[in-house]
Amino acid sequence: MKKNNIIFLSIAAVIIIVIIWSAAGSDTSVIDTVKVPVSFGTFEISVSTTGELEAKNSEKIMGPQNIRNVRMFNIKIESIVPDGTVVDSGDWVATLDRTELEGRIKDRETELEQLESTYIKTQLDTSLELRNARNELINLKFNMEEIRIELELSIYEPPSTIRQLNINLDKAQRAYDQAVQNYSLILERAKANMVSVESERTKETRDYHAMLDVLKQFTVIAPKSGMVIYKRNWDGSKLGVGGSINAWDPVVATLPNLSKMITKTYVNEIDISKIKEKQKVVIGVDAFPDKSYTGSVIEVANIGEQLKNTNAKVFEVVIDVNEFDTILRPAMTTKNKIITNTIDSVYFIPIEAVQNQDSMTFVYTRNTKKQVIIGESNDNEVIIRAGLDEKDEVYLLPPENADTYKFVKLDTSIVNKIIREDEELKKQVPLSSDNEFEIFKKNLPEQLKNRSDEELRKMFDRMKENGMDPTKMNLRQGGQRQGGEDTPRQGGQRQGGQRPGGN
Repeated sequence: MKKNNIIFLSIAAVIIIVIIWSAAGSDTSVIDTVKVPVSFGTFEISVSTTGELEAKNSEKIMGPQNIRNVRMFNIKIESIVPDGTVVDSGDWVATLDRTELEGRIKDRETELEQLESTYIKTQLDTSLELRNARNELINLKFNMEEIRIELELSIYEPPSTIRQLNINLDKAQRAYDQAVQNYSLILERAKANMVSVESERTKETRDYHAMLDVLKQFTVIAPKSGMVIYKRNWDGSKLGVGGSINAWDPVVATLPNLSKMITKTYVNEIDISKIKEKQKVVIGVDAFPDKSYTGSVIEVANIGEQLKNTNAKVFEVVIDVNEFDTILRPAMTTKNKIITNTIDSVYFIPIEAVQNQDSMTFVYTRNTKKQVIIGESNDNEVIIRAGLDEKDEVYLLPPENADTYKFVKLDTSIVNKIIREDEELKKQVPLSSDNEFEIFKKNLPEQLKNRSDEELRKMFDRMKENGMDPTKMNLRQGGQRQGGEDTPRQGGQRQGGQRPGGN
């Protein structure tokens, strides 16, 4: 009896194990053959980026306004309130390093004392020199008068005596006239010396008081109430303690107006041609993943910039946030989905459902592999231009017995119709610069394809500057005219088509 029970329990255990294994296998099969219906409606094409919130408008907290006038160009921040501190109007915000300016003020005080001494000395010397010149004039005039009186009394003297007195009078007159002229020159020189010394003293005094006025501004106060946000440097770092403000942009921090926010983001050069002003944006904030906001593109940079420590070129894009929310703060990280295009009344499916084999695109449906022609795509889905309708369901992954599925090709007339539509569209829509560049790269000979995009872009730009169409240059055959004619060679030189990158 006991032996039978053991056999019965063993059989039951085996059955349970088989059921569990079958269930697990069944679940795996279900996972492997998940089906989704074909969607129909409006399809959104977007570019996803990461950005940072900023206030659209803000009040600048300025440091000294006239530091260039005292020949200072960089001033260190000695201390500053923590980033995000709420202050009232007139509250202390920061103190700047006074060491250099205070040293200059002391030097200027010494110079002023020396200039004051020089001014007094020049004044005394000038007075003494003018007094001596005046005394000489008086003496010469008296001498001349004495000779004239003597001449008047000599009417009974011999002619030789009278003649000598006339000569003496002429000499005295000339000496007096010369002294008058010399006195005028001495007076003008004295005035010029005094003006020069006075001017230098006035200038130094003015500079001294300018330094004192600037020094008072080294204690920075808030112009109004608000939240203090540190200024960003060119490399993205925050301007805090130890940082420097400069004479051309003496901003210490900002007081943002939090009632209206923007987000600044950077778009890769590959996608920038898709971004236009007024495009709608869906905005998420990392700090509040359950919140979502809307916005629109208000500014797209015309000139790209290089990301630090990378070769990637990016363009700054500014997005206006439509909603006001008290929880939003500057410097919060945002996830932005910029809607670059919307296409109405189209079929679309998840990208995972699309398969490729031997340059053929297809999907798995019930018991068949259907050829499809795909259109534009976004991060998750792709448009189906032909091959499916809303009644169909597609597998996200190839089913287990996919090899046994029958392959159903599209009708040739449908394929040809779509090809013709694409060709007509290309004729109507001019190529963008990015598309032209891609065609140019595709036509390059193999020995040029290993060059960097930066080098190829320079070649591309030079050809356009020379009036050539890079998309029509057959570089594989050693140079070709834009009309399609082969360029003849004469004397071993190429005519009408310079090799890109060559001189």
